[in-house]
Amino acid sequence: MKLGFRHIVPGGFAALALVLVLTTGCQTTPRAGAPLVRRGDEIMVAGQLFHTGTRVVLWTDPGGYDGYRVERRFAPLEKADWDSSHAAVKYLTTPNRYDRRRADLTEEEIEQVRGGGWDLPLLQRVVDQFVYHYDVCGTSRQCFKVLHDLRGLSVHFMLDLDGTIYQTVDLKERTWHATTSNTRSVGIEIANMGAYGNPAKSPLPEWYVRDADGRTRVTIPERFGDGGLLTKNFVGRPRLNEPVVGMVQGQQLTQYDFTPEQYAALVRLTATLCRVFPKITCDYPRDADGQFIARRLPDEMLANYNGLLGHLHIQSNKVDPGPAFDWDYIVAESRRLMGTRTVGTPGGSVRGNAAMQALFPAR
Repeated sequence: MKLGFRHIVPGGFAALALVLVLTTGCQTTPRAGAPLVRRGDEIMVAGQLFHTGTRVVLWTDPGGYDGYRVERRFAPLEKADWDSSHAAVKYLTTPNRYDRRRADLTEEEIEQVRGGGWDLPLLQRVVDQFVYHYDVCGTSRQCFKVLHDLRGLSVHFMLDLDGTIYQTVDLKERTWHATTSNTRSVGIEIANMGAYGNPAKSPLPEWYVRDADGRTRVTIPERFGDGGLLTKNFVGRPRLNEPVVGMVQGQQLTQYDFTPEQYAALVRLTATLCRVFPKITCDYPRDADGQFIARRLPDEMLANYNGLLGHLHIQSNKVDPGPAFDWDYIVAESRRLMGTRTVGTPGGSVRGNAAMQALFPAR
């Protein structure tokens, strides 16, 4: 894959001047102190910026969520330092909520990256999965509080109800979101209250109500304040008005769909990641008949899988992103943005794999 400067340099006249210098050999250099203007849709990959076409808030931006911080983000300032946090929260066993991707690296490569020195080709060699989660927190602000302040975990991206994407660390980092796939994957937590088999234990009635006209909307409980949404006065509605009932991991579950704004943003992020990381095939796990596999992949199959997948495919005790998640829409629209409607290279799909056909035969 050949990446031009238009893929890694943000817009603006300063950026244009730099591109002209680098591509034409002109002697003109950018003026010292000239700002390099960002558009607000870039993600950070090994220190380089890539456009997505949708709103992205980096951890360096005002209002961002910084996964590199040691202290708790939402604790009182005088009690947010590491020593106080370690004493107060049993799950915080280390100051860092992430570490290095190091599997399959040589000793020389480990020495190269231990100080942060990842180059893009090396990272492209390592990353081959994009893992979708729902956060069971309802909003990205609450998600970051739970992951960072209470659980000592992390994820590269969070996707809020209004379609805002938050990136918490550079994609060169190994975040803690998907156990055995952490080293090779990028992860995203999508704001959604999740899927439930037992109505008595479901928080869905508190989060979803019907307006007078019968339309379903998301209601953030008062204890969460305004929810921290970047879009003021945003009214979130699931794309489908009725809850979705479906089977995941052999369980019948009920879940409300994600918002149209979330789908639109996720399509653009998915297409971007599949372009930046050629090993991430733009497809989901399929059985021998081409149907979606709604349960954990066997170890050997997961080890050989590269593409889009859910947390459910990695751990048998997980069901996210749930039965409401529209895999076909995400794949079809992402491929359209990428300029291809084909499945692409084998790996994102498990068709053609004799062992997988035996485990997940055609119906």
